Amino acid sequence: MLLSLAMSLLLSACGGGAETAVDPEIAAAANRAQGNRVLVGDRTELGQRIFTDDNLSEPRGTACAACHQANMGFAGNHGGRDGVAVGSRPASVGLRNAMTNSYLGLVPTPLTFVTANGETEAVGGLFWDGRADSAELQALGPLLNPLEMNNPSRKSVVDKIAASAYAQLFRQEFGNTIFANTDAAFNAIGLAIAAFERARLQPFSSKYDAMVRGQTTLNQTEARGMALFMDPAKGNCVACHLMNPASGKPEDSPFSEFTFYANGIPRNPAIPKNSDPAFFDLGLCGPERTPPSLPSTVMPGLTIENFCGKFRMPTLRNVAERPAFMHNGFFKDLPTVLRFYSTRNSNPQFWYGQALSNDLPAKYLDNIEVVKAPFNRPAASGPALSEPDINAIVAFLRTLSDGYRVGPP
Repeated sequence: MLLSLAMSLLLSACGGGAETAVDPEIAAAANRAQGNRVLVGDRTELGQRIFTDDNLSEPRGTACAACHQANMGFAGNHGGRDGVAVGSRPASVGLRNAMTNSYLGLVPTPLTFVTANGETEAVGGLFWDGRADSAELQALGPLLNPLEMNNPSRKSVVDKIAASAYAQLFRQEFGNTIFANTDAAFNAIGLAIAAFERARLQPFSSKYDAMVRGQTTLNQTEARGMALFMDPAKGNCVACHLMNPASGKPEDSPFSEFTFYANGIPRNPAIPKNSDPAFFDLGLCGPERTPPSLPSTVMPGLTIENFCGKFRMPTLRNVAERPAFMHNGFFKDLPTVLRFYSTRNSNPQFWYGQALSNDLPAKYLDNIEVVKAPFNRPAASGPALSEPDINAIVAFLRTLSDGYRVGPP
């Protein structure tokens, strides 16, 4: 199913870019420009036009929307077939799968470390490694990343905006002199894109949402899938992908707790950097970010190395529309994802060969999740899910796609 927005977005950024520092005073100044005359609707429209502008890359031709396509759950990888994003140049292949930016407003920011019940977990932040402290920062990163939109400088991006058909709308939002201050104008780009994402990319319009509101019911297969999704002895998906179908409010079902996990995802050999056997993508520990500092409130004895190899869980909303799954895009369809979850412990050789896990250094193997079901099952117990179970869960996951229309009573 497509968001209603899909028809208006003839979608040509990916989210693997380095974090772009934003001076908070400059950002605040840009946000205050025009005072109370700034209209959220105008800013949303401006953000959509920037988001879909394929003149904002070098060479031209790649918009933010290239990696966040409406008909792919606002993911998509710019047509990349190997599970990771490709950039504005044909040879530019990124490190990670483009993370959906639908429901981005549900993600807590910035990244924090929360200690409760004798455990410390990393929570929130944007991108797979949580390095962006806000939606505004996240939106700016791909513009300057050489593997994504490849602009050489902030000024080059601002100059393109100033020459665009919507430049006057930009001035109306942020002031007639906004283009005279490159940093303020660049930061304003992030403000506009984030306004668009928050306003248009979280409509809560799926069949599941209609069910929660009491407007429809799930069919037998979908309902069985939801039961398996919530069953602590079967899928146990709800332990990490939070939902509350009884609340009456779709907003109470974010389908993620936005924490970080190392699930032992197999190595994707199609990623160019993975041709080096000594290279590993360690998520919170880099290489796309500087490892964060731990607060004094973490459990005694923990170091940042206890978080190496962990990535933030995305929401499962619109998950059935995505062309690739997990941080490295290793999986290309949902049934295979669920088979991995079901059999990682009982048949690891199928996924890794003879290795215990093939995409983490040996010293970080203890960081792999083994506590929560189904990853706590003894190998001798066999698969956690049968093929009919998997098919039912996939049917339920399809109810999380936006664009469902409630029929007449």
